[in-house]
Amino acid sequence: MSDVLSDEEVAARLPESWDHEGDEIVRVYEFDDYLRGVNFAQMVGEIAEAQFHHPTITIEYKTVEIRLTTHDAGGITENDLEMAELIESERAA
Repeated sequence: MSDVLSDEEVAARLPESWDHEGDEIVRVYEFDDYLRGVNFAQMVGEIAEAQFHHPTITIEYKTVEIRLTTHDAGGITENDLEMAELIESERAA
């Protein structure tokens, strides 16, 4: 199990456009239409499955919210930051 990171460690390494809310890191992505968001959520799901790290994904009309935390550790760990970075790199591709 990974160690929970301090607020300072999270702040120093949090990818741009992500927020730190309590024991989670969060980002809301905006899309031109519903299906683009659904496709993005599927891509995030595939990354999560490969990493064995499963975020909370909320799909709304033109937005997808991703929330990451390591439940077993009780907070944000290195795994959460790595997952956020993977999502960002795939989104940019």
